[in-house]
Amino acid sequence: FFFGPLLTMPLTEVTNNSGVSSPQKSGAKREREMAPPSPNFWKKRRTDSMVLEEMADEKHDLVTPPETMDWLIDAIKAKGDKLFKLDDEFMTNFKDAEPPFGFNGLGQLVYARTYSRIKPDGTNEKWVDTIQRVVEGVFEVQKVYCTEVLKTSWDETKAQTAAQDMFDRMFHMKFLPPGRGLWAMGTSIVRDKGLGAALNNCAFVSTEDVTKDPARPFVFLMDASMLGVGVGFDTEGAGKLMVHQPKEPKATHVVGDTREGWVESLRVLLNSYFVEGSSKTEFDYSQIRPAGLPLKTFGGFSSGADPLKDMHERICGVLEKNVGSTMTVTTIVDIMNLIGKCVVAGNVRRTAEIAFGNANCEEFLNLKNYEANPHRAEYGWTSNNSVFAEVGMDYVLASENIQKNGEPGFAWLDNMQSFSRMRGRPDHRDHKVKGGNPCLEQSLESMELCCLVETFPNHHEDLEDFKKTLDMAILYAKTVTLITVHWPATREVMYRNRRIGCSVSGIAQFITSKGLHTLQKWLEAGYFHLFQEDRKISKFFKVPNSVKLTSVKPSGTISLLCGATPGVHYPESRFYIRRVRMAKNFPMLQKLKEAGYTVEPAVGSEESTVVVEVPVDVGNGIRGVAEVSMWEQLCLAAFMQRHWADNQVSATVTFDPEKEGPQIAHALQYFQYQLKGISFLPRHDFGAFPQMPYEAIDEEKYKKELAHITALPFADTDGLPPRTRSTIQDQEDTTHKMEDAFCDGDKCIMPTRK
Repeated sequence: FFFGPLLTMPLTEVTNNSGVSSPQKSGAKREREMAPPSPNFWKKRRTDSMVLEEMADEKHDLVTPPETMDWLIDAIKAKGDKLFKLDDEFMTNFKDAEPPFGFNGLGQLVYARTYSRIKPDGTNEKWVDTIQRVVEGVFEVQKVYCTEVLKTSWDETKAQTAAQDMFDRMFHMKFLPPGRGLWAMGTSIVRDKGLGAALNNCAFVSTEDVTKDPARPFVFLMDASMLGVGVGFDTEGAGKLMVHQPKEPKATHVVGDTREGWVESLRVLLNSYFVEGSSKTEFDYSQIRPAGLPLKTFGGFSSGADPLKDMHERICGVLEKNVGSTMTVTTIVDIMNLIGKCVVAGNVRRTAEIAFGNANCEEFLNLKNYEANPHRAEYGWTSNNSVFAEVGMDYVLASENIQKNGEPGFAWLDNMQSFSRMRGRPDHRDHKVKGGNPCLEQSLESMELCCLVETFPNHHEDLEDFKKTLDMAILYAKTVTLITVHWPATREVMYRNRRIGCSVSGIAQFITSKGLHTLQKWLEAGYFHLFQEDRKISKFFKVPNSVKLTSVKPSGTISLLCGATPGVHYPESRFYIRRVRMAKNFPMLQKLKEAGYTVEPAVGSEESTVVVEVPVDVGNGIRGVAEVSMWEQLCLAAFMQRHWADNQVSATVTFDPEKEGPQIAHALQYFQYQLKGISFLPRHDFGAFPQMPYEAIDEEKYKKELAHITALPFADTDGLPPRTRSTIQDQEDTTHKMEDAFCDGDKCIMPTRK
């Protein structure tokens, strides 16, 4: 296919062939030219959307998808070793290569703290080791899938060429998998345990059909959250399910010391209230290991049974208040939030949730009004709350709430169901969508998971190089869709949709260096290229074409690794101090001090945690977010929704509460036709709080801070223990919970707003 002429064609272009004004014509001739075009005209003149629709309808042979991960696990057990390895000679080229970590050592620090795993010899991975493990894991999955599922041959030579290209582009950070991919791909999490869900970023579950299996939405959220997946949920089940009083005598349930055991205990508890005639449950926690013991699979240390006990007791309290009537909006969100609180305390550290409610539901809008709902103050922070907005609605009341605390956010469900990229022509390809993920860059059906992958256009010299990176990025994401998940309902929707989210980050840097018009050309050409490549890969693997391909994620630690601005967001300022919190016994601290970095005790956690300060220069000419108006931020989000994201654009628009706050309702009236989701955050001066994660500084202070810092040796991850960051981090200090925010880490986490 050749799409060149289509890339810049307006969607409804009907100009004459000459493109110039015609001389004055007779009345009859002028009337003929003003008449509506004939049907044959539209047959000859197709828009880009029409071409994509035709490509989307192309069919190819499909294979029956496997229901378990036995095809991979058994093959690995039989071999007893890696089934795919990068060529040794190729790898020697990178033995002494220095990774392009960004932001004056910040990227390297984040990598060492967050993604460097322990190796069999007891040392920690270097960047080259991590990327090798990930790439070999990807191609191992492909190889076994081809030989065991498709029963076809495997071309080792072609695979080696592709794997080397993927390695090179990951190593030089032209694209990266999500943080959970850096952490889990190629490890026992996938190879031995078959936990494919751990490679996916986020999910959504609806309570709409809660009467069919009352506990399922809540159980799904807990299970997914414990695997590090952020989950969105709705309140559509309110008013549908009667809550009953459990009967005596009590039935004892022994809680297993596994993720499955904790999740099953929630199911048993909920069903005792949801299924009429059920016995009251008494839990036996004796099998749960004591607090402080190491966790092998995901790292960190066990929390003991206390967080689970607390969740059980509090959920019982919530349901007791609801006995004798149908489940309310508040009850649904309370239960989901209490699950999130348990997962946080249970040593997954933080979970991401987003609650969706009706825009006209006063009960939902007041959930974070802790004067009206004081009982929610302890756990209401675990979810960001958004409303399902309707085009044409009155935005005044919601906008007034936003000016106070930044909530609710908005999700236009009809736009999500009707449009791919928002270019004026609905295609209804995603008409089964029910909601979205916590960062709202993915439209999702109920029980659906999604895998994101992040590209960095500003790290490329030209468009052709960017296209080659897109080839590898989609190959990674599509490979993840081959890996089976353990929920049958999720398998069904994921096998059908094969949804992925190929994202772009560093947008502010690209606009500053290359211009908005060049960005538009790259996005358009890149999207068409991805569309074609998806068809090729899908045909090769005999799986359905992906229902959606692109998104813009907010990014977090991944963008820090390579020195990119996160997603579509502008930085705090060109120059700033980035503060990173870590355990006091982190082995790299002494080297950081010797290199000249400021390291000081964390205020409020002096005995366990320290704060490291890193001076950052985002790039010449780039503006800080305070210099970018609310309206321009909205325009950029709409620009990305039109030219790139067929899923969604995750954008949090910061605004001046006094000057721009009163304009929010007016802005939404215009942008409701151009966006699928948006959130707002009032811009306040937090300078009164000590050790904030970001502190804007001027160039003079930046140079002064940088003058006494020497570069860290890039191999300094040697000897670090695995998952140091999960040991004694700042779990008790919510002031800094925005530090590693968003859905790209090894776990999906969100900044909290109280």
